[in-house]
Order: sequence, then C-alpha cells, then structure tokens
Amino acid sequence: MPVKASPEAQKQLLRVQALDTRVQQLEHASVKLPQRAELTKLTPEIDASRARHLEATGRLEDARAELKRAESDVAVVEARITRDAERVQNTASVKDVAALEAELAALAKRRGDLEDIELAVMERIESIEAELKTLDAERDALAARSSDLEAAMQTELSTIDRDRAAAVADRAAIASAVDDDLLALYEKQRARYGIGAAALIHGVSMGSNVKLTPVDLDAVRRAAADDVVLCPDSGAILIRDENSGL
Repeated sequence: MPVKASPEAQKQLLRVQALDTRVQQLEHASVKLPQRAELTKLTPEIDASRARHLEATGRLEDARAELKRAESDVAVVEARITRDAERVQNTASVKDVAALEAELAALAKRRGDLEDIELAVMERIESIEAELKTLDAERDALAARSSDLEAAMQTELSTIDRDRAAAVADRAAIASAVDDDLLALYEKQRARYGIGAAALIHGVSMGSNVKLTPVDLDAVRRAAADDVVLCPDSGAILIRDENSGL
C-alpha cells in the first residue's frame, strides 16, 4: 500500500535528511582530520629516529665494553711490569736480569699499544655520545611534534563529537514527530540509495541534481499533495513546494 503523508509531514524529512547528512559529514571529517594524516606521515620518521638511536646506543655500549677490556688489559700489564721491576731489583743473576729487562721492554710496548687502543676507543665513545645528543634532540623534536598533533586532533575530535551529538539529538527529536510509515520509507530509501529525501526545485531533483523528464514531471504534477513521490533517478522521496516548478 502506497505511503501517504501531509505535505507538512513530508517537509520534515528534509530536516531529518539535512541532519543525517551533517552527521555523515562530521564522521567523515573525524576520519580525514589533517592532524591524523600528518601523524600517519610522522610515524615512519619516529620509527626511523628510534632505530637510529637504538643502533647508536648499541655502538656506545659496545665501545664502553671494549674500553673496559682495554683498561683491564692495561691493569694486567702494569701489574706484570711492577712485578718484573721488583724482581730485577731483587735478583743477582745477570741472565735473569737480561730476561726480565727484555720482558719489561715487551710489556712497555704492549702497554703503549693498549693505551693507543684506549685513546681510540675513548675518542669513538666521545663521537658516539655527541651523535646520541643530536639523536636525542631529533627524537625530542619528533615527540613534541607528535604530541602537538595529537593534542590538536583531540581538540578537533571533541568539537566534532559535540557537534555530532547535537545533530543526533536534533535528528531524534524531529524524527520522533514523523509518521512511522513515512519515516520507515525514508530510512529504507536512504539505506538503499544513500539519500532518503530531497527537494524538487524548478523541476530538478536535489537528490540526483538532474531535471526530471517531462513524463516524470507530469507524473509528479498529477500526484495528490499527500502522495509520497519518489525521485526516478535517486530513489529519494521528493519533497514538493511552491518552488518545485509544478
């Protein structure tokens, strides 16, 4: 059975449709926030910065471990030098003294080599620490940028959520006054075609933005005021008034 409703009741559907469109726009806006896109672009930079920092931290730990080993080796060599020097002082054997002095010379060279290694490692540590300071500054800047974007996005989302809640509440209030059969048809058409109601202005359906053919326009013209007419192109309920060009 065809749905019938007064022209005034049908016009309320335009208000419902406007609010449904508003809710859709707000939902789309929440997904397409520029801050969200910037955060998505920033994520690989943050990940790359974190990876560089971890890699440099690993190199620093390795260098510090290498320095400790060199310092330990130096300590062992120095202990042997001290021991051999004492033995030189306490031995009367020329042969033993010669052997100890030869060993002391070798130990001195070994200590010199180890000290060169220590110096090189300390310079490497200093270089890595400077690199880490730069990476720390880079990481902090990226974190601050991410935090600012997140805060701005949350502010925008709060506004969108507030506006959406208001639109949903207004929509519910208006829809509650619409006849159940008329509202059910509106919901059915909107679910199927994306738009439930549209004005007919000067023969043009605002649902399809297409001018009705003379045949379709004549059919609309002959329909009773309380007949619910559907747009032949968009499927939306056509809302007629003095501007419809009938």
